This record gives sequence, structure tokens and C-alpha cells, in this order.
Amino acid sequence: MAAPQTSAEIGDADCVVSVPSTLTLVEAVEFEQQVKRHCLSDPAPTKIIIDLVETNFIDSSGLGALVIGYRTCQARGVVMVLRGVQEQVRMVLALTDLEQLFTFEAAAAGAVTPSPKPEKLYGTLTTHPSVTSKGKRVLDILGALVGLVITAVLAVPIVIAIKLEDGGPIFFKQVRCSWMGKRFNIWKFRSMVTDAEALKAQVKNEVEGPLFKNENDPRITKVGRFLRRTSLDELPQFWNVLKGDMSLVGTRPPTPDEIEQYRVPEWQRLDVKPGMTGEWQVNGRSTVKKFEDVIRMDLDYQKNWSLIYDIQLIVKTILVLFSKKAGAS
Repeated sequence: MAAPQTSAEIGDADCVVSVPSTLTLVEAVEFEQQVKRHCLSDPAPTKIIIDLVETNFIDSSGLGALVIGYRTCQARGVVMVLRGVQEQVRMVLALTDLEQLFTFEAAAAGAVTPSPKPEKLYGTLTTHPSVTSKGKRVLDILGALVGLVITAVLAVPIVIAIKLEDGGPIFFKQVRCSWMGKRFNIWKFRSMVTDAEALKAQVKNEVEGPLFKNENDPRITKVGRFLRRTSLDELPQFWNVLKGDMSLVGTRPPTPDEIEQYRVPEWQRLDVKPGMTGEWQVNGRSTVKKFEDVIRMDLDYQKNWSLIYDIQLIVKTILVLFSKKAGAS
């Protein structure tokens, strides 16, 4: 695999970083380091041009490298421009709402744009087979419809309990990130006090890394503690599954704040859609204290994925919910 190359010396007013035909994990790590070296040089360039004229495939790691590179440039007052972006890459940036983040310019005069490989065209442009699996989507739709019926039945006592405790909102809405980092609003039955976000800084984080978790979080209400212990707070997420923002089974949906702390390799967990359940939820979500363990479980899911495996995890989830090991996520 060809590593990114630069066509200007460090410290020049402008420099160009040429990206190879694919920007996946190995190339993405080198690319991010290359941009960082330029930004930290003395003097730093006034502008870094990312030449993508030859690039016809980019995965979540590549996106992560671009985003991290952009933030590094911003912090150093360096302008970052994407040059000669091919349709396939532009489409990924648009699908993940990242197109508006970057500045684009046309390819340099005389640049030859290679013909895209058939397997890299939009119809198959994905980083994991689960994303375009029709069987998985059918399972999600059927499961979401059943789940929404159950939600409608249980919503009445849940709503009454939430309102009787403090009279606050019934639902909690939060921005999370889906496939390739695309943002969406996740829905839950509210399990915390109404000013929970303002009080977050006062609560100790018991998990290492970008995740935030406290087993005895004082912001959780009495009703909320029961909802979390039984996972009833997550029932409205069946709507997210029906819409396609989530899947029944996948990785834990991260917040934008978490992603801002990711290194390039950790963006791999965004190769699949987030799920209501997954490896982390059924294999000790209350005992996992290290972010690296969450990453390992997410990558294990991607490696082992199949429709049968999804069904197995759904069954395990149901068994966990009806066991004494059920706990809040």
C-alpha cells in the first residue's frame, strides 16, 4: 500500500499531501501523522492541500484521519483544502454530513483522474457487509415493528411514573453517531434529572477513555434507575432502528464528544451501524471499565458478523434482561 506523499517541504507557505487510491487504516494512520508533522513544523505552512485526485475509496479510518487532520490544522491556524475529490469520496462525505466541514478545490491543471474500479462504485461503497445486508435490514424492520408495539403497551405506566416523580419531560433526546460518523438523534425514556447535562462535570467518570459511565450516578432518578436496570429506557430506540439510523444489533452508538477523542484506528468501530444491543451489552457492560475493551468487542462483532450471529446476540440480550446481571448502559 502506498503511503501519502508530500510534494512540498515542511515549512513552505503551501504544501501538498498526495493520498493513494485507497485511504483505509494503514494509509490513514500515516496520512494523519504526515499532516500533524506539517502543522507542528516551524514555521508551519499557511495551507495544506490534500490531493485526493487518485483516491477512489475511503473507509471510516480514512474519514477519521481527515477529521483529525482538519482539527489539527484548525488548532495551528493552518488552512486545509481537499483537492480533486472524486465522486465516490465526495458521496461518502455527503452521506456522513462531513461535506460541509471541508473546503474543496478542483484538481490541478493537467491532473489525470483514474477511472473508478467497479467494486468501488456507490452501489457497493461500504466498509462492512452488514451495512448493505438486505436480510439484516428486514430483521431490523420486523424487530422494530414488534418492539414499537411493546413500547406502546408499556409506555402508559412508564409515562405516568416519570411524570409523577418530577413532572419533567418523558423523553430524552441526544445526538449520537451512526455509520461512518453520521449524526442522528437517539431517543430514550428519560432516566435522569432534567438538568443532567449541566451536572455531568460533577460526576466522576469510572471508565477509562472517551466513554462516560458511573455505576451510582446521582443524576439518575428513582424511576430512571428501574428503567435502566430493566433497559426499558431504551424502548424508544426501536424508532431509530425503523428509520435506519440504528440496527437491532451493532456497536454502541457514540456521542460526538467521544469521537473527538478517537485516534484513527478507533474510527474502525464506525464501520457498522450502532445497535440497541451487541457484544458490549451482553458481555458485561456493567463491568467493562476500559475503552480499549469496548473497541475490542466492537471489532470482534464486525469480524464475527452474520445474520445468525445477530440472532444469537438478540437471544443472549433477552436472557441477560431476565437475569440478575441486567444493568444500565
